[in-house]
Amino acid sequence: MRYTLLFSLAFAGVLAGGVAAYLSSIEKPALPPAFSPASDPYSVGIYAEGIVESVQSSGENVNIYPEVSGTVQDILVSQGQNVRKGMPLLLIDPSIQDATTEQQKSAAQAAHATLEELRAEPRKENLDVVQAQVVAAQAALKTTRDAYDKEDAAYQADPRSVSKNDVDTAGDAVASAEASLKVAQKQLDLTKAGAWSYDIQNQERTYKALEKQYLASSALLAKYTLRAPADGVVLAIHTIAGSYVSPQGAYDSYTQGMDPVLVVGSPQKDLQVRCYVDEILVPRLPPLSKLKAEMSIRGSDVKVPLDFVRVDPYVTPKIELSDQRQEIVDVRVLPIIFKFPKPKDVNLYPGELVDVYIAQK
Repeated sequence: MRYTLLFSLAFAGVLAGGVAAYLSSIEKPALPPAFSPASDPYSVGIYAEGIVESVQSSGENVNIYPEVSGTVQDILVSQGQNVRKGMPLLLIDPSIQDATTEQQKSAAQAAHATLEELRAEPRKENLDVVQAQVVAAQAALKTTRDAYDKEDAAYQADPRSVSKNDVDTAGDAVASAEASLKVAQKQLDLTKAGAWSYDIQNQERTYKALEKQYLASSALLAKYTLRAPADGVVLAIHTIAGSYVSPQGAYDSYTQGMDPVLVVGSPQKDLQVRCYVDEILVPRLPPLSKLKAEMSIRGSDVKVPLDFVRVDPYVTPKIELSDQRQEIVDVRVLPIIFKFPKPKDVNLYPGELVDVYIAQK
């Protein structure tokens, strides 16, 4: 009985294994692809990866970095918004720089007021004072001279009537009064002459230096407002109010890298694709005037013919799209830019990766 049970279990296991093997050997039909993979439309073509951009006369999309550091106070635009050249886009907290600018403005104004004061000399009130001092000195001289004349006349008439010492003292008083009159007259001349030319020149330089310092501070204050460099569309905003930004950009907590604070592109009636051709394929390119290319949009069966725009004549390492070098050897690529009208029947935005085929010569 015991052996019969064991044989039964073994037979059941073998049977189960055979059934499982049969079921696993059955091939299920493959699911149809969601879209057709990119294919070469030419008899001989060169494949290249590309990235969609807004149309630019040169360079790429405009990456905006602030020239100053600080906390974002307000973002004045939204993604996808059309902007005009000079339109404010983002405001960095300017409170410290604003106070510094006001302080330097007041210092420049004070220096200018001092300069105008020097240029306006002599002041009428000061002139009246020194003229009155001259009149007083003349009166004092006349008084002392009259007193001396009386003492001298009495001494000459009768030396016993006044002492020689009194006559000499009166004479000294006349000399002192004459000196005081000369000083008052010199002071009048000095007041009439106005400010010294060297004082005016020195104050002019001081005012110009403070004014330039104020203008430089005002220019720096203007940097706290980021403005659109040209007419276009806001493609991306990589910060929010309250975040810290610097000339290196805004910190991205997901990629742990620094991104431009804003990205602005041209109006998106037309787009362009920047594709990168490996340097070993560059000799196979046809003449630029005969360049033909087609773009496949990933995730769809849409194919878009491309119009050649230009070549960026500088071969660079192949790290542009991923910002990483994954090749063991030093692969370098040549950027070629094509232009195309934005398709109406498919969503396509700057920044998407696409497949590009270029007809080979």
